[in-house]
Amino acid sequence: MTTANTARFNEEALSWDSNPSVQLATTLAHKAYLAHLPPPAILSTYDILDLGCGTGLLSLALAPSVRSVTAVDAAEGMIVALRSKLEHPPTPKTPPTNIHPIHALLTSPSDPLLALDPVTHTTRPNRRFDLVVSHLVLHHIPDLAAFFTTIHGCLRAGGGRVMVTDFEDFGPAARKFHPESKMDGVERHGIDRGMIRAVMEGVGFAGVRVERAFEMEKAVETEPGSGVLGPVVVFPFLICEGTKV
Repeated sequence: MTTANTARFNEEALSWDSNPSVQLATTLAHKAYLAHLPPPAILSTYDILDLGCGTGLLSLALAPSVRSVTAVDAAEGMIVALRSKLEHPPTPKTPPTNIHPIHALLTSPSDPLLALDPVTHTTRPNRRFDLVVSHLVLHHIPDLAAFFTTIHGCLRAGGGRVMVTDFEDFGPAARKFHPESKMDGVERHGIDRGMIRAVMEGVGFAGVRVERAFEMEKAVETEPGSGVLGPVVVFPFLICEGTKV
Protein backbone atom coordinates (compact mmCIF):
# COMPACT_ATOMS: atom_id res chain seq x y z
CA MET A 1 0.00 0.00 0.00
CA THR A 2 1.32 3.45 -0.89
CA THR A 3 2.20 6.34 1.40
CA ALA A 4 -0.82 8.24 0.06
CA ASN A 5 -3.11 5.39 1.12
CA THR A 6 -1.64 5.18 4.60
CA ALA A 7 -1.86 8.92 5.20
CA ARG A 8 -5.46 9.06 4.02
CA PHE A 9 -6.61 6.16 6.17
CA ASN A 10 -4.81 7.51 9.23
CA GLU A 11 -6.75 10.75 8.79
CA GLU A 12 -10.08 8.94 8.33
CA ALA A 13 -9.72 6.37 11.11
CA LEU A 14 -11.74 8.26 13.73
CA SER A 15 -14.68 8.87 11.38
CA TRP A 16 -14.45 5.61 9.42
CA ASP A 17 -17.24 3.76 11.23
CA SER A 18 -19.66 6.68 10.83
CA ASN A 19 -19.67 6.25 7.04
CA PRO A 20 -22.88 4.38 6.14
CA SER A 21 -21.36 3.04 2.90
CA VAL A 22 -18.48 1.50 4.86
CA GLN A 23 -20.90 -0.14 7.27
CA LEU A 24 -23.17 -1.44 4.51
CA ALA A 25 -20.33 -2.80 2.38
CA THR A 26 -18.89 -4.64 5.37
CA THR A 27 -22.26 -6.11 6.37
CA LEU A 28 -22.84 -7.38 2.82
CA ALA A 29 -19.30 -8.75 2.56
CA HIS A 30 -19.63 -10.59 5.88
CA LYS A 31 -22.86 -12.20 4.68
CA ALA A 32 -21.17 -13.23 1.42
CA TYR A 33 -18.19 -14.75 3.25
CA LEU A 34 -20.41 -16.83 5.51
CA ALA A 35 -22.33 -18.09 2.48
CA HIS A 36 -19.07 -19.36 0.94
CA LEU A 37 -17.49 -20.77 4.12
CA PRO A 38 -17.98 -24.20 5.72
CA PRO A 39 -20.60 -24.91 8.41
CA PRO A 40 -20.07 -23.68 11.99
CA ALA A 41 -18.50 -26.90 13.30
CA ILE A 42 -15.63 -26.53 10.82
CA LEU A 43 -15.50 -22.74 10.63
CA SER A 44 -15.10 -22.54 14.41
CA THR A 45 -11.67 -24.16 14.06
CA TYR A 46 -10.36 -21.57 11.58
CA ASP A 47 -7.51 -19.17 12.26
CA ILE A 48 -8.10 -16.17 10.00
CA LEU A 49 -5.82 -13.40 8.75
CA ASP A 50 -7.65 -10.18 7.83
CA LEU A 51 -5.41 -8.02 5.61
CA GLY A 52 -6.27 -4.34 5.43
CA CYS A 53 -8.62 -4.75 8.38
CA GLY A 54 -9.25 -1.03 8.91
CA THR A 55 -11.06 -0.39 12.17
CA GLY A 56 -11.88 -4.08 12.41
CA LEU A 57 -15.48 -4.10 11.24
CA LEU A 58 -15.09 -7.37 9.34
CA SER A 59 -12.76 -8.88 11.95
CA LEU A 60 -15.28 -8.17 14.69
CA ALA A 61 -18.10 -9.64 12.61
CA LEU A 62 -16.18 -12.85 11.87
CA ALA A 63 -14.63 -13.34 15.32
CA PRO A 64 -17.64 -15.11 16.95
CA SER A 65 -17.63 -17.72 14.15
CA VAL A 66 -13.94 -18.65 14.11
CA ARG A 67 -11.12 -19.69 16.43
CA SER A 68 -9.04 -16.53 15.97
CA VAL A 69 -8.55 -13.42 13.86
CA THR A 70 -5.19 -11.77 13.25
CA ALA A 71 -6.08 -8.30 11.97
CA VAL A 72 -3.42 -6.36 10.05
CA ASP A 73 -3.43 -2.84 8.64
CA ALA A 74 -0.71 -0.51 7.37
CA ALA A 75 -2.46 2.57 8.79
CA GLU A 76 -1.66 2.93 12.47
CA GLY A 77 -4.77 5.04 13.06
CA MET A 78 -7.00 2.17 11.98
CA ILE A 79 -5.30 -0.27 14.34
CA VAL A 80 -5.51 2.25 17.20
CA ALA A 81 -9.26 2.46 16.55
CA LEU A 82 -9.62 -1.34 16.59
CA ARG A 83 -7.61 -1.67 19.79
CA SER A 84 -9.83 0.96 21.39
CA LYS A 85 -12.93 -1.07 20.49
CA LEU A 86 -11.42 -4.18 22.06
CA GLU A 87 -10.20 -2.42 25.20
CA HIS A 88 -13.09 0.04 25.63
CA PRO A 89 -16.12 -1.35 23.79
CA PRO A 90 -18.75 1.25 22.85
CA THR A 91 -21.53 -0.96 24.28
CA PRO A 92 -21.79 -3.08 27.44
CA LYS A 93 -21.37 -6.16 25.27
CA THR A 94 -18.15 -8.04 26.05
CA PRO A 95 -15.72 -7.66 23.14
CA PRO A 96 -14.21 -10.76 21.55
CA THR A 97 -10.93 -11.94 23.03
CA ASN A 98 -9.73 -13.84 19.96
CA ILE A 99 -8.63 -10.84 17.84
CA HIS A 100 -5.00 -9.72 17.62
CA PRO A 101 -4.56 -6.29 15.93
CA ILE A 102 -1.24 -5.61 14.19
CA HIS A 103 0.05 -2.37 12.68
CA ALA A 104 2.23 -3.46 9.76
CA LEU A 105 2.66 -3.36 6.01
CA LEU A 106 2.80 -7.11 5.56
CA THR A 107 5.16 -8.25 2.79
CA SER A 108 6.45 -11.56 4.16
CA PRO A 109 4.53 -14.64 5.35
CA SER A 110 7.32 -15.18 7.87
CA ASP A 111 6.91 -11.77 9.51
CA PRO A 112 7.39 -12.45 13.24
CA LEU A 113 4.40 -10.22 14.03
CA LEU A 114 2.15 -13.01 12.74
CA ALA A 115 3.57 -15.58 15.15
CA LEU A 116 1.35 -14.72 18.13
CA ASP A 117 -1.69 -16.94 18.64
CA PRO A 118 -4.55 -14.67 19.83
CA VAL A 119 -6.11 -17.50 21.85
CA THR A 120 -3.15 -19.07 23.67
CA HIS A 121 -0.97 -15.93 23.59
CA THR A 122 1.99 -18.11 22.66
CA THR A 123 4.20 -17.60 19.62
CA ARG A 124 4.73 -20.05 16.81
CA PRO A 125 7.33 -19.14 14.17
CA ASN A 126 6.07 -19.39 10.59
CA ARG A 127 2.49 -19.60 11.79
CA ARG A 128 0.05 -20.24 8.93
CA PHE A 129 -3.67 -19.58 8.51
CA ASP A 130 -6.74 -21.50 7.37
CA LEU A 131 -8.22 -18.45 5.64
CA VAL A 132 -7.06 -15.02 4.50
CA VAL A 133 -9.74 -12.39 3.94
CA SER A 134 -9.45 -8.85 2.61
CA HIS A 135 -12.28 -6.42 1.92
CA LEU A 136 -12.13 -3.29 -0.24
CA VAL A 137 -8.33 -3.42 -0.33
CA LEU A 138 -7.41 -4.74 -3.78
CA HIS A 139 -8.12 -1.47 -5.60
CA HIS A 140 -5.48 0.22 -3.42
CA ILE A 141 -2.70 -2.32 -4.09
CA PRO A 142 -0.13 -1.35 -6.77
CA ASP A 143 1.27 -4.87 -7.27
CA LEU A 144 -1.47 -7.48 -6.98
CA ALA A 145 0.84 -10.36 -7.88
CA ALA A 146 3.09 -9.51 -4.92
CA PHE A 147 0.05 -9.14 -2.65
CA PHE A 148 -1.37 -12.55 -3.58
CA THR A 149 2.07 -14.14 -3.35
CA THR A 150 2.21 -12.97 0.28
CA ILE A 151 -1.30 -14.29 0.90
CA HIS A 152 -0.40 -17.65 -0.64
CA GLY A 153 2.60 -17.90 1.67
CA CYS A 154 0.50 -17.08 4.73
CA LEU A 155 -1.88 -20.00 4.15
CA ARG A 156 -1.46 -23.54 5.38
CA ALA A 157 -0.66 -26.06 2.69
CA GLY A 158 -3.31 -28.58 1.73
CA GLY A 159 -6.45 -26.49 1.83
CA GLY A 160 -5.78 -22.99 3.12
CA ARG A 161 -8.14 -20.55 1.39
CA VAL A 162 -8.16 -16.94 0.27
CA MET A 163 -11.42 -15.00 0.03
CA VAL A 164 -11.38 -11.33 -0.93
CA THR A 165 -14.11 -8.86 -1.89
CA ASP A 166 -13.94 -5.60 -3.81
CA PHE A 167 -16.06 -3.66 -6.25
CA GLU A 168 -15.97 -4.66 -9.90
CA ASP A 169 -14.64 -2.62 -12.80
CA PHE A 170 -17.87 -2.45 -14.80
CA GLY A 171 -16.88 0.46 -17.02
CA PRO A 172 -16.32 4.24 -16.75
CA ALA A 173 -18.97 4.65 -14.04
CA ALA A 174 -16.87 2.54 -11.64
CA ARG A 175 -14.60 5.58 -11.18
CA LYS A 176 -17.44 7.28 -9.30
CA PHE A 177 -16.98 4.93 -6.34
CA HIS A 178 -14.50 7.46 -4.94
CA PRO A 179 -14.97 11.23 -4.86
CA GLU A 180 -12.24 13.06 -6.74
CA SER A 181 -10.76 14.34 -3.47
CA LYS A 182 -9.94 10.75 -2.45
CA MET A 183 -8.27 9.52 -5.61
CA ASP A 184 -4.73 9.59 -4.17
CA GLY A 185 -3.73 5.99 -3.59
CA VAL A 186 -6.50 4.51 -5.75
CA GLU A 187 -4.62 2.20 -8.11
CA ARG A 188 -7.60 1.00 -10.17
CA HIS A 189 -11.31 1.69 -10.38
CA GLY A 190 -12.61 -1.72 -9.45
CA ILE A 191 -11.43 -5.23 -10.18
CA ASP A 192 -11.45 -6.83 -13.61
CA ARG A 193 -12.57 -10.47 -13.43
CA GLY A 194 -10.16 -11.85 -15.98
CA MET A 195 -7.21 -9.93 -14.57
CA ILE A 196 -7.74 -11.05 -11.00
CA ARG A 197 -8.24 -14.67 -12.03
CA ALA A 198 -4.98 -14.59 -13.99
CA VAL A 199 -3.10 -13.04 -11.06
CA MET A 200 -4.39 -15.60 -8.54
CA GLU A 201 -3.69 -18.57 -10.79
CA GLY A 202 -0.30 -17.12 -11.66
CA VAL A 203 0.89 -17.15 -8.04
CA GLY A 204 -0.24 -20.74 -7.51
CA PHE A 205 -3.85 -20.75 -6.31
CA ALA A 206 -6.00 -23.69 -7.40
CA GLY A 207 -9.76 -23.79 -7.90
CA VAL A 208 -9.93 -20.03 -8.47
CA ARG A 209 -13.46 -18.63 -8.56
CA VAL A 210 -14.37 -15.02 -9.29
CA GLU A 211 -18.07 -14.24 -9.14
CA ARG A 212 -20.63 -11.62 -8.21
CA ALA A 213 -21.10 -11.52 -4.45
CA PHE A 214 -23.57 -8.66 -4.01
CA GLU A 215 -24.56 -5.22 -5.25
CA MET A 216 -24.48 -2.02 -3.24
CA GLU A 217 -26.12 1.33 -3.89
CA LYS A 218 -23.92 4.33 -3.19
CA ALA A 219 -24.48 8.06 -3.64
CA VAL A 220 -21.82 9.63 -5.86
CA GLU A 221 -20.74 13.16 -6.71
CA THR A 222 -23.08 15.20 -8.89
CA GLU A 223 -20.00 16.40 -10.80
CA PRO A 224 -16.41 15.15 -10.39
CA GLY A 225 -14.74 17.21 -7.68
CA SER A 226 -17.93 18.98 -6.57
CA GLY A 227 -18.03 17.25 -3.20
CA VAL A 228 -21.83 17.22 -3.50
CA LEU A 229 -23.43 13.79 -3.38
CA GLY A 230 -26.52 13.23 -5.45
CA PRO A 231 -27.18 10.36 -7.86
CA VAL A 232 -27.09 6.77 -6.67
CA VAL A 233 -25.05 4.21 -8.57
CA VAL A 234 -25.32 0.44 -8.12
CA PHE A 235 -21.83 -1.02 -7.64
CA PRO A 236 -21.36 -4.77 -8.16
CA PHE A 237 -18.93 -6.49 -5.80
CA LEU A 238 -16.85 -9.56 -6.62
CA ILE A 239 -15.78 -12.35 -4.30
CA CYS A 240 -12.49 -13.93 -5.37
CA GLU A 241 -11.56 -17.33 -3.96
CA GLY A 242 -8.71 -19.80 -4.29
CA THR A 243 -7.08 -22.70 -2.46
CA LYS A 244 -3.46 -23.47 -1.59
CA VAL A 245 -2.78 -27.10 -2.45
